[in-house]
Amino acid sequence: MNHYRLTVSLLLAVAPSLGTACAGNAPPPASPPPTSAAPGATEAVAAPPTAAAAGTANNATPTASVAAKPALDAARVAAATGGKPETTGSVVKVSFPRDDTRVEVDGFAKMPPFMGLTSWAGFIPAEKAGVEAMVMGDLVLFEDEVSAAMSASLDNGLEVTALHNHFFFDKPHVLFMHIGGEGSVEQLGKGVRAALDAARAVRQKAPKPASAFGAPPPTPSKIDAAKLDAIFGAKGNAKEGMYKGVFGRKTQAECGCTIGAAMGVNTWAAFAGTDDNAVVDGDFAVAESELQPVLKALRAGGIHIVAIHSHMTTESPRILFLHYWGRGRAAELANVVKRALDLTAWDGRTAST
Repeated sequence: MNHYRLTVSLLLAVAPSLGTACAGNAPPPASPPPTSAAPGATEAVAAPPTAAAAGTANNATPTASVAAKPALDAARVAAATGGKPETTGSVVKVSFPRDDTRVEVDGFAKMPPFMGLTSWAGFIPAEKAGVEAMVMGDLVLFEDEVSAAMSASLDNGLEVTALHNHFFFDKPHVLFMHIGGEGSVEQLGKGVRAALDAARAVRQKAPKPASAFGAPPPTPSKIDAAKLDAIFGAKGNAKEGMYKGVFGRKTQAECGCTIGAAMGVNTWAAFAGTDDNAVVDGDFAVAESELQPVLKALRAGGIHIVAIHSHMTTESPRILFLHYWGRGRAAELANVVKRALDLTAWDGRTAST
């Protein structure tokens, strides 16, 4: 009997640490677990295991898991998005095959939508108080549609969470933009419909996807570096009439080492052309909470987003990278970039920015 009590005591003592180890990098409980619990009591933690597992860990009778919420009204999703809904479990999904433009991929003369050229959005009941639904999806876009669809998404309450390619040697080039959001079915559906309508409007205006935004900038480059230094409040690098500003920040890698600008954790902006006719391209290093404000600032200034992705894994804080391209007067482009830059915790940011 004494051996039995000792064994049970040891299991209760190590159970919380075992739960943490199994959870990988999950955050710790909101408050330290009590040293003892009354029989049948349930401990409140930030990310609890299933009800059955929690009951067993606390020497309580296992209880059934909370039943999943029923699916949202498919008719409301259809009305909000303009798509034909399909319901699987608690998910209502609408799909929009891209069959309006012929796409060739690596010699595959006419890629059918079934092979991955289908935009979609899935709606699921939210678990957060006061929120009806969550949406996430993936929009299939051509290069000249991305900016219009992104602005429509952001303007209608959706988040844009990734932008990337799926193929090599595709003609025309296809990009995939991931969206997400929380709210009512009608709010979220309006955002999805607006993004799709924006892309359709581009195609209605020009059935064939564009191959450029306009004429190339003049050469050789003659960018006035001093003017851009004044805008950024930092000294940039000049080479052959071009200009580049680099703005570092820091994060901690899995190794425990702190990495910064020299290791690629930086925002940068490179300018070519002339002061009156320039191009800017670069990369923003943003924390997850900074991504949406930066996207909105860049799009409000007419700068195109080219890609959104990660460069690392398991860093803290997590850093996302977005690549961009813009055309216009050098000073105007620099001011847009600076406004977006000051929405991030870069190393040179001051209390006044």
